[in-house]
Amino acid sequence: MRLTRQARTVVFALFGVVFMTGLAFASVPLYRMFCQVTGYQGTTQRGSKAPGSVHRQIRVDFDANVSSRLAWTFKPENPHETVDIGARDMVFFTATNNAKVPVTGTATFNVTPDQAGRYFTKIQCFCFTQQTLKPGETVRMPVIFFVDPKILNDPDARDIETITLSYTFYPVDSAGKAG
Repeated sequence: MRLTRQARTVVFALFGVVFMTGLAFASVPLYRMFCQVTGYQGTTQRGSKAPGSVHRQIRVDFDANVSSRLAWTFKPENPHETVDIGARDMVFFTATNNAKVPVTGTATFNVTPDQAGRYFTKIQCFCFTQQTLKPGETVRMPVIFFVDPKILNDPDARDIETITLSYTFYPVDSAGKAG
């Protein structure tokens, strides 16, 4: 069976629409994978165990932000620390729900400078799960992390003296809009 020129054009156009729709659905997970592998735009890595100290240090600053739609106070317990590269470290952030109703929030994060993202590895983080706080409740939330010693071998990253880990909390549901 031989298709007419018009039929081939229609088949080709339909194939293009199906392909582009599939690509659109796959773009978010593919972009997320790309960011995790490359550290692009400060995306951090996930790990289970620190490799151990290499007896070099780096300063890590901690930044905390809250969406205007979320009635929370959120801050690091310490604004910065000097950590051993390769060693496991733990810091705490505190969050307080200032609303009169329970509120669920979730945190997004990034690391700057961007090229440090591929070397900043989180072992445990509150950003991996949603957080629900009762009215007036304050919680301490840990972040366990390490800076991978491979940062010292990267010509684009080895001269970095300070890494900033930044979080922003957003409401998850309509309760997050309460004030």
